[in-house]
Amino acid sequence: MTGPRSDVQLYSTEALLDPFPIYRDLRDLGGAVWLNAHDMFILPRYADVKAALSNWQVFSSAGGVTMNDEMNDKLRGGLLCSDPPNHDVLRKIIERPVMPKALAELRQRVTDEAEKLVERLVEKGTFDAATELSQHLPVTIVSELVGLPEEGRERMLAWAPANFDCFGPINDRTNAAFPIVGEMVQYAFTQCVPGKLKPGGWAQMIWDAADRGEIDPSICPFLMNDYMGPSLDTTIFATTSAIWLFAKHPEQWDAIRKNPAMIPSAINEVIRIESPIQTFSRYVAKDYEIDGTTLPTGSRAIVAFGSANRDERYWGNPDEFDINRDGSQTHMGFGFGEHQCVGNNLARLEIRALLTALVKRVERFELHEVRRGVNNVLRGIEKCVVTVH
Repeated sequence: MTGPRSDVQLYSTEALLDPFPIYRDLRDLGGAVWLNAHDMFILPRYADVKAALSNWQVFSSAGGVTMNDEMNDKLRGGLLCSDPPNHDVLRKIIERPVMPKALAELRQRVTDEAEKLVERLVEKGTFDAATELSQHLPVTIVSELVGLPEEGRERMLAWAPANFDCFGPINDRTNAAFPIVGEMVQYAFTQCVPGKLKPGGWAQMIWDAADRGEIDPSICPFLMNDYMGPSLDTTIFATTSAIWLFAKHPEQWDAIRKNPAMIPSAINEVIRIESPIQTFSRYVAKDYEIDGTTLPTGSRAIVAFGSANRDERYWGNPDEFDINRDGSQTHMGFGFGEHQCVGNNLARLEIRALLTALVKRVERFELHEVRRGVNNVLRGIEKCVVTVH
């Protein structure tokens, strides 16, 4: 194997808690770096990540997007692990209830729920933003609108991070998560079925599509994962990161308090700099050259969203939290191309509703206790106690 190599243990606890210096070193090594510890390439630079996500013919999702064969085999043929044209059919079904037009009908409900929640927490004064603030809307939206059976759904907050842990290479976290994900799969196959789902809910829409002959009914339980897994922790972590960042940068909070129209750009900046999903992978379906290094057919490449979003070759002052960034620059926090996050509009809607409610009531966030979670793929804060003034 020619080209730059690295011995870094990218999925060690230490690296996951502070990956950004490692990413910088990898970017300096080249556009494609072989990771000796993981037998995979990593694409750490913005331009190469964006190019790979735009080229499914070479960087295939059908060959799996996780870093281990066991999970790739289980997910094969589902939305995440498929390429066009099959992917296009599945995505059309999954994204129907989260398209902008459909979400417009949901906006007032989300807004009202956010206002009530924030009013209650501000009156309380001190609260855990990670659990009391950030979890409420995603859990409510997912469980009620998806229309999942009540029995078992209280486990969703355990299933979602375990699902992402299983996206990493085989390590202690992955092995510990497999049985938990097994619970979620069992729930999907036994509970997320016609007769137990809420009529008109998002999950029932998947089975309705099968009844119309749009998809094979056997794929329906697998598609439930797209509503139960990715829509929770990513939004929860992004929301908590926003509070943490605004607590550390009060001048940025002052800016959106003076001009709430900046909230959408602030959300983009939060997701860019913290990147709730740090890495996925792609199967290399054809020989491909990056920066003088040939990625051979059959190899696997980690696409590092978290590194791309701090690449100094693309971003000015990439480690600085700045809600006034050039809006024409596109972060990779929601992915890109065919597999751009289906629920990104819903996530933006939820986070915007909470920040809009907060700017009317909060002048300052005072940080008390902060504890980061450790996950093979996700980056986020699992405890963030603040006092609001």
